[in-house]
Amino acid sequence: MEQDLDYKEINKKSWNQRTDAHLGSDFYKNDSFINGRNSLKDIELDLLGDIKGKSILHLQCHFGQDTISLNRLGAISTGVDLSDRSIEKAKELATITKSDSTFICSDVYELPNHLDKQFDIVFTSYGVIEWLPDLDKWANIVSRFLKPNGKFVFVEFHPMIRMFGNDIGKFDYSYFNTGPILETEEGTYADNSAPISLEDVSWNHSISEVINSLISKNLEVNTLNEYDYSLSNCFAGMEEFTPNKFRFKQLGNKIPMLYSIVATKKKNNS
Repeated sequence: MEQDLDYKEINKKSWNQRTDAHLGSDFYKNDSFINGRNSLKDIELDLLGDIKGKSILHLQCHFGQDTISLNRLGAISTGVDLSDRSIEKAKELATITKSDSTFICSDVYELPNHLDKQFDIVFTSYGVIEWLPDLDKWANIVSRFLKPNGKFVFVEFHPMIRMFGNDIGKFDYSYFNTGPILETEEGTYADNSAPISLEDVSWNHSISEVINSLISKNLEVNTLNEYDYSLSNCFAGMEEFTPNKFRFKQLGNKIPMLYSIVATKKKNNS
């Protein structure tokens, strides 16, 4: 079944459809971003630390707000995304904000065909690895584009959340990667009323699968943290329990909602 799915084309079409709706949404607040707001969240800002003068590769950057935010903080940033519409809008946004961020349209796995350099930091966050079937290949890309002693910074929704279907609290999907998940939805997480119908192909990845894939590609895991909240209101049934922090109303703080990893590329792998 997995071989018969052209998941890249299906998901590219989905994210091309989402892009315009996201640009105009209250979720992304693009007007305030253009006027100087930094889109990065406290979790990744703390993990990234001082990035002034650092080269950063941002994987799965969507339409570029976080990539440009990294640049605003002094980094030399390069954003990559599968969606050609997203990259088109990212380049426009960079021009509008006078950012010198670079943007590349590419599938993560195919990035070596478009880029040949290494970075001080590789960064990716929030709803990214679910679109990738093979985490060993993903970790290999992370390692390939990191300088020796370079740092990988990763923030993601906890795989437990991906077990839920439409009924929060009811497990419709396995915690583990048991194959592709095909879903259709009306609207998008940034605007439920957007007049778009989307088809997606995704995969669940357990934390052990993520960690072991990184270790296998010569990355040393420095920290692993879990958080009992989300920093965005992007799932049905959530409430804001304190400013800019959200949980499922019926579950409270009983489940993890985010996790983060910082890893370092060992010197002996160039």
